[in-house]
Amino acid sequence: MVLLHGFTGDGTTMEGLASELENDAEVTLPDLVGHGRSSIPGDEREYSVDAMAEHIAVIGEECASGSFHLVGYSMGGRVALTLACRRPDLLRSLTVIGASAGLSTEAERAERREFDQKLAESIEQDGLEAFVDRWMANPLFATQARLGEGFLAASRAQRLRNSAAGLARSLRAAGTGVMAPLHDDLESCAVPTVFVVGAQDPKFTWIAVDMAARMPNAEIAVIDDAGHAAHLEQPDAVAAVVRSQMGSG
Repeated sequence: MVLLHGFTGDGTTMEGLASELENDAEVTLPDLVGHGRSSIPGDEREYSVDAMAEHIAVIGEECASGSFHLVGYSMGGRVALTLACRRPDLLRSLTVIGASAGLSTEAERAERREFDQKLAESIEQDGLEAFVDRWMANPLFATQARLGEGFLAASRAQRLRNSAAGLARSLRAAGTGVMAPLHDDLESCAVPTVFVVGAQDPKFTWIAVDMAARMPNAEIAVIDDAGHAAHLEQPDAVAAVVRSQMGSG
């Protein structure tokens, strides 16, 4: 099993979920390009969602005998979904947590590219610390306050261990405004899939409903008392969903 973290995270942010699953599978927690201890290439093409999906395909082939289970959160969920559409033969099952299939219209993509470009510039101009504080103040993550001050402090420290250059390049090359939208591809993706959403994350619940309706073998799991990062707030409940999904694959 391979678990993929979200933007500003690294493999360690998936450890809570991994610990719930370690008796069910051998778990790999890679750092996606530009994050954690990964390389920080100068070529922004290496940060694209498709490039990351190709990298995970290689990791999966090296770690598994033919196929593997894949779990991805947020940005990592978009990478996982891309891999499922490009190389369904590699995946035994797919679990996507709080992620989308990209943006369906060029107008939406252009708006998002402009937004992410400004965020990237803010990292370069104002520094990583100011950006991390701004990022963590996003209302999308407000429900994580239930995890306590210690968790929030550790989360901030983890994000600050990232490279400013790596995060800026990731924003420019891996955002939803840049990635190839997958909406049409989902219709032919038969990988057994579950879209996990927190009950307190209405935006991504709606997105999950739309994606699941497009796929031939997909369902939705809503996690109570959780927001966007359901695997952080309710790791045992999310692990139960993943465990069930492993049986379907």
